[in-house]
Amino acid sequence: MLIIGIAGGSGSGKTTVVNRIAEQLPQGSLALISQDAYYRDQSFLTPEEKKEINFDHPSSIEFPLLIDHLGKLRRGEAIEMPVYSYISCSRSDATIAVEPRSILIVEGILIFTHEELRSLFDIKVFVDAEPDDRLIRIMTRDMQERGRDVNDVLRHYQKFVKPMHLQFIEPSKRYADIIIPQGGQNHIAVDIVASRIRQGLEDVSFSQAEPR
Repeated sequence: MLIIGIAGGSGSGKTTVVNRIAEQLPQGSLALISQDAYYRDQSFLTPEEKKEINFDHPSSIEFPLLIDHLGKLRRGEAIEMPVYSYISCSRSDATIAVEPRSILIVEGILIFTHEELRSLFDIKVFVDAEPDDRLIRIMTRDMQERGRDVNDVLRHYQKFVKPMHLQFIEPSKRYADIIIPQGGQNHIAVDIVASRIRQGLEDVSFSQAEPR
């Protein structure tokens, strides 16, 4: 199994990159894990307290569970990935079954900030984008998917997203093997990453087929 980490700031285009890579991989070869599924349950907080949750700080992620799940997938075991709601700030009772595949992509803003998790990735990709472009995408996403108005989005960006990006996410770029500028619109860079993943898959298959 090849485990690929795809990180980058909020609104950088990570999901677009993942989708474009998936289109170029053999059908049925890919499993996807989202860091967002592993946010800690905060359902016990009041509505006002939920507005102050810092989703961009590493402490918001249950990294031990994510690491445990990656270990199980690498050993060929299926997992039940949590389902997280930004609206209720809670984990659902439902889960998503994820079966082990030849390629596993882990996507999230904070995945390169944790040393143990970072060490599990065979290829590390950082999706880079201009701050203005990221803010526009964040505003569109948060208003459409997370029930926030413009003022809430801007306040949250200034208080949490921007400072956490500068403190944790941007510095984690130095761990990347490949940096994709211009986000998912950089088709050439995405094609190069997909080609490298396919080559890695072939290398793994060849080594497993070699006689002992």
